[in-house]
Order: sequence, then structure tokens, then C-alpha cells
Amino acid sequence: MSDFKIFAAPLQGYTEAAWRGFHARLTGCIDEYFTPFLRIEKGEMRRRDLRDLTSQLNEGAKITPQIIFGSIDEFRQLTSTLSQLGFDRIDINMGCPFPPQVHHGRGAGMITRTELLKTLSEELSQMPDISFSIKMRLGATADNEWRQAMPIINRMPLRHVTLHPRIASQQYRGTLNYSEAASFAAECAHPLIFNGEIHSTADIATVVERFQSIKGVMLGRGLLARPTLAAEYRSDKETSDEEIRACIVDLHEAIYKATAPSLCGDSQILAKMKPFWEYAGTTFDRKAMKAVAKAHTTSAYLEAVRKLSCF
Repeated sequence: MSDFKIFAAPLQGYTEAAWRGFHARLTGCIDEYFTPFLRIEKGEMRRRDLRDLTSQLNEGAKITPQIIFGSIDEFRQLTSTLSQLGFDRIDINMGCPFPPQVHHGRGAGMITRTELLKTLSEELSQMPDISFSIKMRLGATADNEWRQAMPIINRMPLRHVTLHPRIASQQYRGTLNYSEAASFAAECAHPLIFNGEIHSTADIATVVERFQSIKGVMLGRGLLARPTLAAEYRSDKETSDEEIRACIVDLHEAIYKATAPSLCGDSQILAKMKPFWEYAGTTFDRKAMKAVAKAHTTSAYLEAVRKLSCF
């Protein structure tokens, strides 16, 4: 399918500028990289989010900023800032499952806020120069909560809707609700993108077969563990574990060289780099990964990473 889209999902603490830019340059085949959500803090967009969004490390990656908000005023402020920065594509977060956000009506907490959604729909209609999309879940506490929101979402001018078929209270645990996702797909008037538990090309093929109307997939943790996944699907050619590991090591090296000089001391560097391996380390020898996790100095850490190439 020539028009089939493959997006990189936003994951806080993982898919930051360095990862996006170097992943794009090393592997290609991702149509858009969605940023971890941008939000208002102390009356303005968080400065660290702005730095990440505008960093030169994004070079090579097509970026779509994602926003999270609890009021129309926050929405206006975020979209105004992004528009001034030259972004004409914005993704709306209606899927964040973390309790502090949901309890304040943000992320998946927006799904049942009918009046806010109606006002949002009117706002989107008045912004023809910006292309909006939504990433959402089935609900916050029940898997049918999307049903009351869908008539409003269908009236919004959206280029697509991305569905992760869990509820917020599950976070990232438990099974995906494929039955409810099928009902969602049948009711959604917009192009549909599927997100959730995609770890291989076979998983993509299964989703496409199950939901034949979908227009693409959004890859999250599966892409972190297998950076070649999109390229494999595009080329219809599986990559060996050895090639995947080599790609991961190269990606890590590029990110390390770009970010370590701006950090202060071993503690900051290790705190920044070790999370990279939470998913990327799954194809490596467990003993070798333990050495990476236990390293307390950058020299020990780099030596442990160097040895990963031997496995």
C-alpha cells in the first residue's frame, strides 16, 4: 500500500530529539515522528519541551508536535506558540494514561469531557492553516467511553485519528480490546491509524488484515526494541538479530556522542543514557545487559556497551 503511513509514537523520556534525528538518518522509512506531549507549565510552554522541539538534533526527521491540555485557553496558547515556530501539523493527546494527567481532565481524561470537545471542534474549524490529528484510547475507565465522544470527533477537521485500544486505567498492561477497536473503526469518519503491541512485521500484517480500513500504524515500544521495524516492513525483508543489534549500537553511539558533552558528570550521563536500553536491550545477552545496568562510571558503561557488539 503506497499510501500506508508508518509513524513513530511519542514516548516520554525515549523518543527525544537525538533519538528521532539519528533514527531517521540511520534507518529511514518513518513518515512522521510525533513528539512527547508539550504542555503548559507556570503559564507557558515548558522550556525543555521547546528546546527539544527546536533542537538541531531533529535534523532528518519529519516532526509532528503533540500537545496535551485541560482547557481551551491552554490549547490556544500551545497552538499559537507552535504556529509561530512554523509548525502546521499538531497532534492532540487524548490518550495519555498517567493518573496525574487523567485526573485533571487531560489525555484520556478528555474523552468524556463533552463540552470541552464541542468547543475544541469549533476552535479547530477556525484554524484552516493547521492540520490536526488526535491520538486517543477507548476511554479512561471504561472501553465504551469513546462512543459519546465519536459524534463530536467525527465533525472535527482531522487528517487522522490514532487509536490505542486500551483504557487509561490499564496504562500499558493487559490485552488490547480488538472487538471494541473494530466498532471504533466502523464509527470513525476519519482515516484511522492503529497503535499498540506492534513488535514485528508480522504484527503489522496481522493488524492490516484485521482492520482492512486502517491507513497506517504508529510504532512505539516495538520500534525502540527493533529500530529497523519500519524499514523491514517497507522492504518486505526481515532483518537478522545481528543486524538489529548492530543498528541499536550505532544508534546509541550517535545519541551518546551528541548528548554527553552537554551533560555534567557520570551521574547525569548515565541517568540520560541507561533508559535507552529498557527496550533496545531485549535482543542482547542478559549477562551483557546486566553489566550495562550495573555500570557506575561512564568508562565502565562505555566498555559494557562496547562488549554488546560481541553478542
